[in-house]
Parts: sequence; C-alpha cells; structure tokens
Amino acid sequence: MTDIELTVPENTEAERLDSYIARTVETLTRAAVQRLMESGMITVNGMPPKPSLKLKGGEQLKIAVPPPVEAGPAPENIPLEILYEDRDLVVVNKDAGMVVHPGAGNSGGTLVNALLGHCTDLSGIGGELRPGIVHRIDKDTSGILVVAKNDASHLALSEQFREHSIKRIYIAIVYGSPKTDSGRLESIIGRHPVDRKRMSGKARHGKHAVTHWRVIGRYPGMCLIRLRLETGRTHQIRVHLSEAGHPLVGDEVYGGGARLDSVKDPVLRRLVRELGRQALHAKTLGFVHPSTKEYLEFDTDLPQDMATIVEHLEKSSQP
Repeated sequence: MTDIELTVPENTEAERLDSYIARTVETLTRAAVQRLMESGMITVNGMPPKPSLKLKGGEQLKIAVPPPVEAGPAPENIPLEILYEDRDLVVVNKDAGMVVHPGAGNSGGTLVNALLGHCTDLSGIGGELRPGIVHRIDKDTSGILVVAKNDASHLALSEQFREHSIKRIYIAIVYGSPKTDSGRLESIIGRHPVDRKRMSGKARHGKHAVTHWRVIGRYPGMCLIRLRLETGRTHQIRVHLSEAGHPLVGDEVYGGGARLDSVKDPVLRRLVRELGRQALHAKTLGFVHPSTKEYLEFDTDLPQDMATIVEHLEKSSQP
C-alpha cells in the first residue's frame, strides 16, 4: 500500500476533488481516483468525500493506493519482436495471426499474454498488473503497436490517439488499379446492418473515418498502396478499400477472396492462397513519448509473405 498526503493550497480556485488529484498525482488518472474513492481509499479532512466534492483550499487529503493485482490473462513465454522498450511503454512488431487481447475463443496466445510474460516492470493499468492496450490491429494484420506500462503513459498515449496526432502508415496490396495516384476516403463507419461481424461505411450509426492513400506500385490486376490513417476505426482500411472497389488481396471478409478467381497467373494465385490473410501491414508508427516529450518514430519492412507477392508482381510486370 502506498500512502499519499496532500494539502490543497489556500485560496485555490474551486476544483472537483477527482480532477485535482489526477492533475496533482501524475500516476493516477481521473478514473483511477474515482475507483479509489468508491473503495474508501481517499479521505478529505479525515472523512470519506462525495465524488462531486469541490475543493476550496486548505483541505488535507489522504490517498491510499493499493498495490496492483494480477490481471486475468496468464503470462506466456511467446517470442516477440520488440522495437523499443523503457519503463513507460513497449513498441512491438506484431506477427500476423496473433490476436491482440484475450476474448471469446482466444483465451491464450495473445499479445497481452506474451507481454505479461515479457515485461517485469508493469506498474499497473487501472489497478491491475497488465499492459495497457492503447490501440489494436486485426489478428491477420501484421505491424507496429505501442503498449503502455502504467496509467500515466496509457492516458497520454490515448489522448494522442483521440487527437489524431499519432503517425500511422500502412502498406497494402489491393485488387484493381485506382484511376488516380492518390486520394482521400471518408465515411461514417459502423456495424454492418445485417452481418454483425462486419463493419460498413453505409451504417446508420457509426464514427467518422478518414483514410489517405497513395499508389506506390502498379501491376497487372493489383496495386501496392501506402495508407495514412487520420482516424482509427475498426476495420477502417479494409472497409474503405473494399467499398472503393479495391479490396485487400486475401481479405475473405471484405471481398478479397472472391477476386482471386480473376487472377490468371497460377504462381500469383498460389502465393495469395499461401498468404492466408489480408495483405495489410502497419509499417510506421510515430508518437510523442509520454514522459520525455520526445517524438519517436518506428518503421518496419514488409513481412516476408507480403514481400514475396510484391517481388513476384514486379518480376511479372517487367517487359
């Protein structure tokens, strides 16, 4: 148990108790403060306060912060490609096929299980010893993720994602050939009205989504595209490209599977089948470090399965 004692300065402007503590104690978020109040771990002048209490100055605050408890997911010894790590965060290049967070049908073998087995210095997210998943990429998408090790980092990184200030660059192989070399895709993305496992740009209710794209390679029947996410909605790139008429190669859910029959090259057809996933890679991630305020940027090469397809396309398109 960690005990923190604070004296609110005299003549301070009126401020909610939870806001004041979250602003003053950098390791506590407002949500964490509210959980402590609900558990009776915070007193004001020796008395348990109401969550809406406004401080006027001169109050004596006592905060008891219990040690983090073990999280539900079990630590597992799963190899990870760590691009960067310090006491606040870890940056991982995730393999295709790995689920980010445990859920129905995926209780083990996830990125969270692997990080629990890897990290020895987690200080707790929301009172639990677990990595803080700030953003996700689909199971069958490869690429870079940043994960927080403590509440303060989780809060700061989440704010950057909300403000759309994170740099996120993806590389994709798609069917067809866009008429222009670059463009912007914008829609409201929400749950598909009929198929609840899919997302749709024609949903009645959803969230604003913007994807910027640029062609970096044109080949017979396919293109290599660079994408920059302005927002980060579930399945955003997959939905935007599919509804633009250029589904991701290998994407069985959003139309890529049906397009394989149009591929005449038997070698290319075999490579796409062996890919066994959507041809999408989160290549670049840039953000401001929560503690040092330094801008960090990480970049990765295409994974071998996608690189093999690109190499074949380039050889096949040469005269």
